[in-house]
This record gives sequence, C-alpha cells and structure tokens, in this order.
Amino acid sequence: MDVAALAELLHETAEHHDPYEKRSPPHDWWDWYAAYMTARQDGGDAEAAAAFAGRYMQERARVSAG
Repeated sequence: MDVAALAELLHETAEHHDPYEKRSPPHDWWDWYAAYMTARQDGGDAEAAAAFAGRYMQERARVSAG
C-alpha cells in the first residue's frame, strides 16, 4: 500500500470511528482502527468493516458501545 492509499484509508477509518467513539466508553482507538483497517484490506466494505471492528472491540477488548 502506498502512502496516499494508506492516508485515504486512515481518513476513512477516522470518519467511521467517530460515531463509535461518541457512544462507547473510553478505549484505545488503535484497537478499533486496526480491526477496521484489517477488514477493509480483506475486501469488506465500510459498513462491514465498522461492524467487524465493533465486534472485535466487544469480544477482544471488552468494550461495548451503546
């Protein structure tokens, strides 16, 4: 992945993390980012990646939003 593509993916990840951030207890943002970015790189669309990141946070990081 080149720098421009990575920057674009990071920007997208930040935008999709914002709603999760607002409704969840304090957490390490990089855990959600890593799950989201992995799902996107594996071919998932943005909605599926956000859902995957949410599940990851609940199951692995023990953070539940909303």
